[in-house]
Amino acid sequence: MTDASDAPIPGAPDPRKEIVEHLPAMRAFAVSLTRNASLADDMVQDALVKAWSNLDKFKPGTNMRAWLFTILRNTYYSNRRKAKREVPDTDGVITASLSRKPDHDGRLNLMDFETAFEKLPEEQREALILVGASGFAYEEAAETCGVAVGTIKSRVNRGRAKLVELMGMSQEDAFELTDPATMAVVSSMQNGSL
Repeated sequence: MTDASDAPIPGAPDPRKEIVEHLPAMRAFAVSLTRNASLADDMVQDALVKAWSNLDKFKPGTNMRAWLFTILRNTYYSNRRKAKREVPDTDGVITASLSRKPDHDGRLNLMDFETAFEKLPEEQREALILVGASGFAYEEAAETCGVAVGTIKSRVNRGRAKLVELMGMSQEDAFELTDPATMAVVSSMQNGSL
């Protein structure tokens, strides 16, 4: 006997098709968390396998994006716990072989931003990525992280203030960027919407 709450909601999108719509955002979030495109692709694939195999647990009519991002976030933290048992790259051979984006022209260069962003606590980076770069509403970000909306707002505000401080800038300084994800976070910082 099927539970009435599991019945498809008329007019609600097919969750299997809806998953595909969120792939680019999931990959962008994974790259932001891992800072490694190859690892991010693996992480998104793992999250999709988990989501697909647990699709029966998704409640039709709820927020598919938040559900997928929660699975992706949990996959990221599970992978981090596993990585603690691995041998680190102490001599930097692997790190030195990784590619990086070229420096930007203008006042702010991507490397400066990445360096400052890396110094933020993980919770603040995550909040800035979700709200600034991924365009989540505070409520969606709070649901994804499993915290109160006020906590997300506080993390975003503290992260924004710390970035400005680390980069030796003021709220009025202009930014010249070409990277879309960086522009989204910085634009939100400039407009005070973070």
